[in-house]
Amino acid sequence: MDKPTLKEIEEYKAGLSSANAKQVSGNHYKEKEIQPWDYIYANNIGYFEGNCVKYVSRWKDKGGIADLQKAMHYLEKLIELEKNKQP
Repeated sequence: MDKPTLKEIEEYKAGLSSANAKQVSGNHYKEKEIQPWDYIYANNIGYFEGNCVKYVSRWKDKGGIADLQKAMHYLEKLIELEKNKQP
């Protein structure tokens, strides 16, 4: 997947009103200046890195230390995958 263009990001943001206006269970993302999923999408961040962003972004407002541990778990998996890549 290629990094989205500035035009694609702007078009994406223009269509966010309904999805970003609601949140299922809580307000820990909705109240952020930039929601983690918007940041992740705009920067073409992968699954493991994206989950790190998500958990680190919300830990103070939702899961506390458990969310930091979840972020660390995803980081550990990413490191494991990167170390085991075939040349």
